[in-house]
Amino acid sequence: MDPTPETSRAAQRAVDAQPYPFRFDRDATALVIIDMQRDFLLPGGFGESLGNDVSLLQRVVGPVRALLGAARAAGMTIVHTREGHRPDLADCPPSKRARGNPATTIGDHGPNGRILIRGELGHDIVDELAPLPGEPILDKPGKGAFYATDLEPMLRHRGITHLLVTGVTTEVCVHTTVREANDRGFECLVVEDACGSYFPEFHEVALRMIRAQGGIFGWTAPSGAVLAALGDRPAPAGPLSVTTTNEV
Repeated sequence: MDPTPETSRAAQRAVDAQPYPFRFDRDATALVIIDMQRDFLLPGGFGESLGNDVSLLQRVVGPVRALLGAARAAGMTIVHTREGHRPDLADCPPSKRARGNPATTIGDHGPNGRILIRGELGHDIVDELAPLPGEPILDKPGKGAFYATDLEPMLRHRGITHLLVTGVTTEVCVHTTVREANDRGFECLVVEDACGSYFPEFHEVALRMIRAQGGIFGWTAPSGAVLAALGDRPAPAGPLSVTTTNEV
């Protein structure tokens, strides 16, 4: 039997977000965690090969971990994504390997295995955010999580209409995914401190672009506001270290 309007309203929660409150039903909402991989967050990976300070992305681990715990406790759908390529690089355009003129390119060997290659240690998610059995892990060859993946049917089959989006980097993979989701009719809230960029100014502008013009791509809010809406207290403040071990 379809839920009554009263039941639907009772199931809804609201995040104190910009440009106005984001209303969602936990059963119809997924937490999407984008590309929290060693190759982007740890030394010796793709991010550092492009000359970036990877410590800027490590700050995101704490807020994402808090949201992950709350989503698991609430029984919500959780989707992890990883950007990377086949070992033979057949799905990696040559222009992508060459772009940025890095000293170490995609497919080259690094301290965590071949860079951005599926199955390698560096391609996998950092230990602090490791998926639990049953949580979907989506491998994508591009920036957006909908491109050349089965993310859309996965969400549709689960009745998902709203997304809480986290991960890295804000102006690239996060932004691309939100734009793709918006075109497909999903309502997206980007969690401000649970996303990160190698360029803080890009992060701030990317968030403004999402919520501009009355929320042209979606909403933004800090993790504390999202946790409050989920009925969980924010995690205690303080730095959280990122594991740099090469052990699996």
